[in-house]
Amino acid sequence: MKDLSIIIVSYNTLDVTRQCFEHLENALQQSPSVSTEIIMVDNNSTDGSVEMIKDCRSEGKNIEVKALFLEENMGFSKGNNRGLAIASGKYVLFLNSDVYVTDVNFADIVHYMDEHKKVGALTVRVELPNGNIDPASHRGFPSLWNAFTYFSRLEKMFAPVPFLNRVFGGYHLTHLNLTTIHEIDSPTGAFYFSRTDLLKKIHGFDEDYFMYGEDIDLSFRIKELGYRIIYYPLFTVVHLKYQSGLQKSTVRVQKKTGNHFFEAMSIFYNKRLAKKNSRFQNMIVHHLITLKSKLPR
Repeated sequence: MKDLSIIIVSYNTLDVTRQCFEHLENALQQSPSVSTEIIMVDNNSTDGSVEMIKDCRSEGKNIEVKALFLEENMGFSKGNNRGLAIASGKYVLFLNSDVYVTDVNFADIVHYMDEHKKVGALTVRVELPNGNIDPASHRGFPSLWNAFTYFSRLEKMFAPVPFLNRVFGGYHLTHLNLTTIHEIDSPTGAFYFSRTDLLKKIHGFDEDYFMYGEDIDLSFRIKELGYRIIYYPLFTVVHLKYQSGLQKSTVRVQKKTGNHFFEAMSIFYNKRLAKKNSRFQNMIVHHLITLKSKLPR
């Protein structure tokens, strides 16, 4: 058994996927004690990514590189689960193809997980190119209150105000110190480090999600089993973000991925929250999601 399996799913992100691989390979050289395999899953790209991945596989040096070439775009959840199915590591890192691993000691993370058996998942500080934290990497679960304070911008308004940021900042946990190690509800799937046996026990990502929402759903199920999820800012990665998402260049792709985003909101609410609320509350929530989906993006 290897120590770590790193799964990267790509879809028409040739240049950033190549750079993702190169940054990752350099980082892994700094942790030679961690036996690692990289599993690259391509969702039927048409931009030359397949050929590039084959080159990565042949250039893997002392790091084993596996590749899966899917015959259709199966989405983020199914793509990662295909990689999980062949993972041989004790731990799994789900890594977005648009994330550059610039400052991560994998030996340290593996040691931390070995020492903390009730930590089910971990993320490092995930930064945007401007140096700010990626908000999606440091979240609370989207309860009705958290969703309301976020969409009403109350969270942003009270983020700098002590105590009030605890009341109004539950979705992005704005009251917590981003320089310290602490528990969160969910990181982003861009850098999601977890235990292979746990992931396989809960069957990985829920494949009802094509893209978006699958990471917070996975976190919800991990926490239901009594595990903790840790924000570990000793290390940093850079998330380019939107390389294949809501800000993709064509209007058609923007609309399609936007639909996936709001569909994911509905799926998560129905699966994880609706049973705790009244039928009237559920009607209101779905009405608001529909209204939000129709606003200009």
